[in-house]
Amino acid sequence: MISSTIKRLQDRRDSAEEIGEDAGFTLIELMVVLLILAILLAIAIPTFLGVTKSANDRAAQSNLNTALVNAKSIFQNNSQSYALAGATGTASVTANAASLQASLSSAEPNLSFTTSSVTNGGTGNPAVGVAVASDGNGVILVEQAKGTGNCWYIIDNAVAESATAGTPYANFTGTGTTGSAAALAAGTWYGKVPGPNTSCSTTPLSTMTVQASGFGS
Repeated sequence: MISSTIKRLQDRRDSAEEIGEDAGFTLIELMVVLLILAILLAIAIPTFLGVTKSANDRAAQSNLNTALVNAKSIFQNNSQSYALAGATGTASVTANAASLQASLSSAEPNLSFTTSSVTNGGTGNPAVGVAVASDGNGVILVEQAKGTGNCWYIIDNAVAESATAGTPYANFTGTGTTGSAAALAAGTWYGKVPGPNTSCSTTPLSTMTVQASGFGS
């Protein structure tokens, strides 16, 4: 009886070893697993890219809000004027923008301020474009979001501006509350020129849409 039981156990062990030697995944099983992985990746990758692009837009908006806080502080300390060069008029636009750019660079070293068009996509501090109205009462701040290429703007006007030649507001046209002309009114305006854009000018395009209640989508 005992010997019979032992023999059966040995037979089972031998069978298990034989099965173990031949055990493995078939080609069909491997293909099914790869198919499942491919489906999961097809779902996950677009979602990941969408979240990344959205995060880049939010980062650009946050940088502009930071720049605006600093610009407003400089504005108040300069007798409520963005004309830091001390002069107004068409000829002073470049000088005032350069002066404000230098002051912003000192106040917020984590951002790279410039008076030229901006392009963000490489390394280093995000670039923020700066422009000052010819009367010194308005400022335009712009940053390009990485990935999406969207141009995001903040326009702050102490008084109503006009789209006269020689000012950074020259292209502000359109109708209603969504056209760029709306940003000529006094107040703080938030604008967007949808990407992809190769660069973002400190003189916004007439296709810019604006609103007064923060950045849109």
